[in-house]
Amino acid sequence: MESRVEAAKQRHAGGYHCSQAVYCAFCDLVGVTEEQAMKEAAPYAGGAKGTCGAVMAAELVLSAKAKEQGLDEKNLIEALKNRFREKNTTVVCRELRGGKGQPRLRTCRGCVEDASEILEEMLGEL
Repeated sequence: MESRVEAAKQRHAGGYHCSQAVYCAFCDLVGVTEEQAMKEAAPYAGGAKGTCGAVMAAELVLSAKAKEQGLDEKNLIEALKNRFREKNTTVVCRELRGGKGQPRLRTCRGCVEDASEILEEMLGEL
């Protein structure tokens, strides 16, 4: 069985936006079809509120699982962001992608991989 991390990376390589790649790889865990996940995640492509779209998609999954299990959604999301920062120093899309004289910290595919790995680990801990 293919890992969800690999599934997310393959979706991204196949043309999905970062947020769609992550959310679609995990959508069955939260009772959402891939078509629904594509639509729900689309606004987060390229980052939303400054946050990396892959991280935002992981937040969607964690939020749904937290509500389902009666867990503290806010703390889970903060833990997700902290783990992502540990790997990449930031969750801010434009900082990760670089540009305007700033170095690239991580590729979009790398962010998809990191967000998916962290999400998979966190879901295993719930």
